[in-house]
Amino acid sequence: MVDAALRHCAPSLTPAENRVRISRIAADEGLGPQWGAAWRAGSHDAHRLLHLAWEHGGATLQNEVAERVMKAHLIDGDDISDRSRLKDVAARSGFAEGATLLDTDASDREVRELLLIGKARGIATSPTIVVGDRALAGAQSPEVIADFLAEGDRSREMPEEVRRLRWAESPLDQHDPLGALVLLKPLLDGYADDLNVRRVAARAYFHSAQLARARGMLEQLTADAPDDAYARLMLGRTLQRLGKEDQAAPHLKMAAAMTPEFA
Repeated sequence: MVDAALRHCAPSLTPAENRVRISRIAADEGLGPQWGAAWRAGSHDAHRLLHLAWEHGGATLQNEVAERVMKAHLIDGDDISDRSRLKDVAARSGFAEGATLLDTDASDREVRELLLIGKARGIATSPTIVVGDRALAGAQSPEVIADFLAEGDRSREMPEEVRRLRWAESPLDQHDPLGALVLLKPLLDGYADDLNVRRVAARAYFHSAQLARARGMLEQLTADAPDDAYARLMLGRTLQRLGKEDQAAPHLKMAAAMTPEFA
């Protein structure tokens, strides 16, 4: 991922040459001579600390914490998966409460959901700058960043629930049905009667082998929308996986009659 980000700025250089180049730049900026992570660290608690900083002190505190986390990781060679190191970062950032909150589950759900939303939006490189539905991935020159920001947010306005439904569909396409269910939860809580929400939830239950839940949702869905060929197909396949071939057959036949490619 690091090499891919560096390649955006100097595509003619090899990964090794790019690493030398960035090390020299870091040294010139007073960040060296050591530059680069010394540990392959899990970053979940670091992300929690950043989210907590935003909640308790806004962008100013979050920026201070982020600077110190990055320094610890990339310059000091600290293991930022070590919670005691992160507590020290929080204390030195003026966020003593964050050190205490790290020992709870504060912001755990929010961070997991935000990471899933990022995955659903196709964000796979750090850094990535996002404006609306546009994303600029990888390290970029100041001129490129300025041009990107100058274009502003050109995304089409849509209701938040529609946006979330689209995000929930993306993990399914990436073979992450449990992630899809995490993103769907607010919709299942608030829009349980919506046919589109139920279709996506049924797919997620099916692909995560929660067959009893898939069956219950699909039976209700086919009752409410008897002409939904895809729901018929999914119900038939769910019943097949439950070993109920006789019950599956009529649904599969109906799905094939309505949509021949389902045959």
